[in-house]
Amino acid sequence: MDDDELLEHLADRFQEHRGRLRAVAYRMLGSLSEADDAVQEVWLKLGRTDVGEIRNLAGWLTTVVGRVCLDLLRTRAARREEPLDTYVPDPLVSPLERIDPEQEVLLADSVGLALLVVLETLEPAERLAFVLHDMFAVPFDDIAPVVGRSSAATRQLASRARRRVRGAAAPEPELDPARQKLVLDAFLAASRAGDFEALVSVLHPDVVLRVDSGVLVGGAAASKVVHGATGVAQQALMFRQFAEFSRLALVNGAVGVVTAPEGRPLSVMGVTITDGRVVEMYILADPARLSDLALPDLPG
Repeated sequence: MDDDELLEHLADRFQEHRGRLRAVAYRMLGSLSEADDAVQEVWLKLGRTDVGEIRNLAGWLTTVVGRVCLDLLRTRAARREEPLDTYVPDPLVSPLERIDPEQEVLLADSVGLALLVVLETLEPAERLAFVLHDMFAVPFDDIAPVVGRSSAATRQLASRARRRVRGAAAPEPELDPARQKLVLDAFLAASRAGDFEALVSVLHPDVVLRVDSGVLVGGAAASKVVHGATGVAQQALMFRQFAEFSRLALVNGAVGVVTAPEGRPLSVMGVTITDGRVVEMYILADPARLSDLALPDLPG
């Protein structure tokens, strides 16, 4: 096998694992562009490695992408300026009728925005241990060298992360898309009509809204966290002029909302619905990040 054939063979084998690697990186980073960069870095590292020395390619690739993501998370933590409480991960958006095949891999294990927000609060090593072990069944003995700890200490990292994830979990979410759609249809109808009481009726009294705008407006941070049905309904009414441009879509596998006046993305909203009411709302309104997302055309 000459060099060109060897490279082609290696590329084919890497391609077989690309979806899994991207899924690991997305859970680790909450960013689609950074996840793609991490996967590309793994490919470059593979090209500089003697493949004959790799006994388990899938395991090698998974731990390497974990190490790349860990380095990115540590760099991000060192330079982070924006508050974590308003952070919203990159959403995966599809039309209601279908999910893109590539997104199906990313959405395995129902990785919603709520879970990604919780993962963002973990220390980098905790996040790596939890994601690789609990989500991708990587043995602790393989994770330990990546985080530079013993297998027992790595197990403790994952256990601590698991407790924090469970402690932050919302009530059992509604999984039926038809019921999710009913709630969001009612929310949008009330927004378009400017009906404050109708808005409040579809919101849980303790609903939490996170808005990640990534920009400054009028000298004040536009990103915000709003607690309670009254405050969230007031926010919805403030932006009612955009409600007519809002369309339902699948956001991380659940029914959500994309708002795009004249086809230009203004925001993507993911929600958690429980017992017929919205308990969590996550809105990404950062123009720079929205421009990088591959948003589908939605029916009017």
